[in-house]
Amino acid sequence: MALKIGDKVRFLNSIGGGVVKRFVSKDLVAVEEEDGFETPVMIKECVVIESISTKNAPISSYQKNINQETKNTYSPAPKIVETKDGDKLNLILAFLPLDEKNIQTTDYESFLVNNSNYFVQYNYLCKQGKGWILRNTGIIEPNQQIFLEEISKDKLNELERICVQFTAHKKDKNFELKSPGSVEIHLDTVKFYKLHSFQENNYFEDNAMIYFIVKNDQQQQMFEIKPEEIEWAMKSKGDLKTPVKQSVNINLGSSILEIDLHANELIDSTVGLVNSDIIRIQLDKFNEIMKENLRIKGKKIVFIHGKGEGVLRKAILDELKIKYKSCQYQDASFREYGFGATMITIK
Repeated sequence: MALKIGDKVRFLNSIGGGVVKRFVSKDLVAVEEEDGFETPVMIKECVVIESISTKNAPISSYQKNINQETKNTYSPAPKIVETKDGDKLNLILAFLPLDEKNIQTTDYESFLVNNSNYFVQYNYLCKQGKGWILRNTGIIEPNQQIFLEEISKDKLNELERICVQFTAHKKDKNFELKSPGSVEIHLDTVKFYKLHSFQENNYFEDNAMIYFIVKNDQQQQMFEIKPEEIEWAMKSKGDLKTPVKQSVNINLGSSILEIDLHANELIDSTVGLVNSDIIRIQLDKFNEIMKENLRIKGKKIVFIHGKGEGVLRKAILDELKIKYKSCQYQDASFREYGFGATMITIK
């Protein structure tokens, strides 16, 4: 029997059920439970117990028997089994492409992963104007993942700033108190256009882009560079003790040199660094690449800096105007890089 909006269903492998309110995707429906909350559920996990098309029709003796059989064979959800390391809170935000072979045009699905022995109540929000919009809210059970939303390519820019708020608890037993949290992420939408951004992971069979919200009880705040720190970093001198990675993300299969200036691509860790240290490392790498290629007339270099608040892009443009006046620059191809990349042509 095909599932329809308005059908009353029960969940096949867990306690609960309700009325189908809408189709989230081809495989997911939103089911409104008795408490009024909508829960995303896989269609294959729904068992129709009352169809909208037959709700007002007389119930035959055969249907009564089926309903009684369903009731008698209904079993509660399996008991929650705690894992050995699950008392450390780990909360992960993940993005998966729907069609990995067509990364330039595909849409995406986002999930929240709870890799802990705690129930986590969450709010999933995005920045809009001067305020925030709630996109999803609910409770995720221990050691489970929950579907948040499907994101079309043209809506990516709405997610440049994401916030996940959370509280954690256990049911019917003592537990170690976890501090509630609120973590903001500056999502680099350029990475959604790059296949290598989606990698093997411990949470999905498919490749995914992973962001830790909480890792081993520690909130993972994304650094934010303030404009006034750029000026300080460009003027300050002195060697940094932080080792810079020797390998840079370069696309050798193209005549265009691609350099990813994101901090995690340049150094192993940002621990102990302030924002001005990070921007200085990024500008040092920019200048290093420019000097290496200045004699190659016509050479094209794409620097991937991300959109964010635009501070790194501004710093790069200032460097170009002062040190590399003969070079031409423009926004890189939106189709290939989205927002957040600048292409420079050596002249």
